[in-house]
Amino acid sequence: MRDNARGVRGSWVTLLVTGSLLTGCSAQGADGGSSPRPGTSARTASPQATAPPSGGSTATPVLTPDASLVPRTSKDGQRLVESVVFAPGDWGRGFVAQDPAVSRPGTWAVLDDGCRWEREKAPRGVLASLSRYSLLPAGGSKGAVKVTAAATAHSSALGADEQLSTTLEEVLRCPEQRPRADARITGLNSLGTPFGAREQEYADDSVLEAGQYVEKDGAAQPYRWMVARLGTVVVAVSVTGAKGHTEQELQQLGADALGQMLARVQQRLKGK
Repeated sequence: MRDNARGVRGSWVTLLVTGSLLTGCSAQGADGGSSPRPGTSARTASPQATAPPSGGSTATPVLTPDASLVPRTSKDGQRLVESVVFAPGDWGRGFVAQDPAVSRPGTWAVLDDGCRWEREKAPRGVLASLSRYSLLPAGGSKGAVKVTAAATAHSSALGADEQLSTTLEEVLRCPEQRPRADARITGLNSLGTPFGAREQEYADDSVLEAGQYVEKDGAAQPYRWMVARLGTVVVAVSVTGAKGHTEQELQQLGADALGQMLARVQQRLKGK
């Protein structure tokens, strides 16, 4: 098994450092909750950003799962996402649950016509979807860091692939989005990288988004949303920064979490 955490961190930190993300392509993704999905300001998207992810039928998959271990029922899907999604203690020392701590069972996040994130009943083809919300409380001169870990088990690789395609398209419809009534995310740039592109070798498809999160009348804080697909499973993390935390620190926190969640998916689907 490849080192997923190192691969995720290396690929996406390189993209941020070189400015590929910060200068240009726009697109977007989705999970509602107390640490939500991103919104962006309108801009012209590059061809690469608007192109759909590679799709399981046209690219060599990163993972060839044991067919007997791939979720086929809602019960199987729920068992998988519960075992994959980070709980507060998985993020590191000092992290605790937010309130609410977990998404409502049987739902997933939807961007409505008013560009607001809501949780709705999961559609046919989504076996299970789970988000857990955690935070590192403020202390000393540092503010609180809010994080989300999420996973969705689909009944097909095509359905999972469509989730990432939608992630890349929604920013064009909603240049600014509201995760909650008192919060918004703006200035978001986004980049999709299918397997093999830009040395991305840890997932069948991935999306990285970076923007600014503004809560009530507070100062804008850096925001990261990272999404990756392995076969029929989509995993994602968000990290919302705070005073005293560097962007490099936040990027590493999110990339490490996503890499470990991808490793958990591999462990549960690859078999012995």
